[in-house]
This record gives sequence, C-alpha cells and structure tokens, in this order.
Amino acid sequence: MSHHVDRRQVLRVSLGAATAAAVGAVAAPPAAATGPGNDFPEVPGMSGDRRANEFWYRLDDATLFNASQEVKDAYAAIRAHVGNIERGMREKWLEMVAQPGYPNNYAEFLAPVKQSLEVLSRTQLGLIDRYYGRRHHHLVQAFGWFGEGVLYDPRVPAPFFVHTMNSTPDIPPPGYHTWYAYMRGMMLLDIDRRRWQRIAPALAFAWSVQTVAKPAQDKINPPLPAATVRRLAATWLVKRIDQLDQDFRSFPYPEGMS
Repeated sequence: MSHHVDRRQVLRVSLGAATAAAVGAVAAPPAAATGPGNDFPEVPGMSGDRRANEFWYRLDDATLFNASQEVKDAYAAIRAHVGNIERGMREKWLEMVAQPGYPNNYAEFLAPVKQSLEVLSRTQLGLIDRYYGRRHHHLVQAFGWFGEGVLYDPRVPAPFFVHTMNSTPDIPPPGYHTWYAYMRGMMLLDIDRRRWQRIAPALAFAWSVQTVAKPAQDKINPPLPAATVRRLAATWLVKRIDQLDQDFRSFPYPEGMS
C-alpha cells in the first residue's frame, strides 16, 4: 500500500514484547537479504531488504496495479459509500473520531460496506501471511524500512521507485491516516480484529519514522541512525488502540513532530 490505500496477527503487545519488537526493528541492516527463505529472483539495481521489497511490491500489485475484480468491486462499493477511497475514508474517520459517539458512530457508518472491507482485509493479510507468517517482529522491520524509504525497487512504476508512503516536498504523506481509517473500520466491525490491532502500532511506527526521515521517492535514501529508530519504535510499538486514535487525530504529522 505504498502508493494507495493501503496494509495481521494477534493482540497482546505487552511492554516487554513491544520493546523486543522495537529492538528487532533495527537489529538487521536494510541491505539486500540472502539465504534460506530469501530466494527471490534477483532485481538489478534493487536496494534494501529483499523480502521487504517483495512484500510491498506484491501488496501494491494486489491492491492497485493488478487488483483482482473482487478487490476492484470492493473499492467501487467503498467509493460509492464514502465518495473517495482515500481522502473520503480518511476525512470521515477524522470527523467521527472527534465526536462523542465514537467509535460506535464510525462502526455504524461503515457497516454497509463490511463485506468490501472483508475482501480488503483478506487480501492484505493473505500477503502478510505469505511473506511473514507469524514472524511479527520481521513485519515490524518491514514497516520501519518502509518509513525510512530504504527499499528501492526498480520494478515500481516511475517516478516512485521507493516503497514508502507517497508524498511531495509540499504535501506530506496522508496515506498513514487513510490506512489507519481502514484498519479501525475493520477492527470495529470485527474483521480480523485482533490481527489489525497488532499491526496498527507498526503503522504508527512507520508514520513516525517517515516524519523524521522524509525520504525521497526516486532515489536510494540513507537509513536513519539506529538509535533514532529504536527510540521511535520504543515509543510507538507500545501504543494501545485508544492511544493511537488520539495520535492519528494529529494530521499530517504526529503531534510535536514535523
């Protein structure tokens, strides 16, 4: 979901588990990985972790570039309901999270498109299972590298060769809020709720990392200092969903960050 709306497992992010994930998020350098389980075809010019590059590439492919008819129909139904699958969803969540009736108001609003959200959840989580299975800390790494902009993939259509959230020098990335709005809808409608509850802090972590890194989208970016990534991971990966609801009310950057 690096160039569209876009991105499972089990809830239980205790402080100890989240801290371990935070350390794991920077334990391996973002270099092209090799060895068992990473026997993907070579891509000349690619930079960054090979599995993470493949995951984000296939996620974009399945939800945007070569989406199935089922996924296209799901987006069409959501578009008809909210007006715009990105801005419309994001703005509706931002509107409703500020109201006294939240989260029930948001659940009621999205109930008519529950089946479409189920399609998107199944598609996205299927790819997470395919590339990361139960290795949640590796998925956290993939989100961190996504935020840093260190995954350079020549297969991505120009001019966006880097797997990261779309932005320009003048327009910061709104996609993190969009994806969070989808995740919250899925949780509230009990669509793979526990898995999205566990993934949401990784999304917020990537949001904070990209806020600091501000990566270019057409060239290989240098990684952030490991200590910086660890600090951000330790801050964001321990967040509860109610805390993230408050954090994502800050747009486009986390409060106090820009």
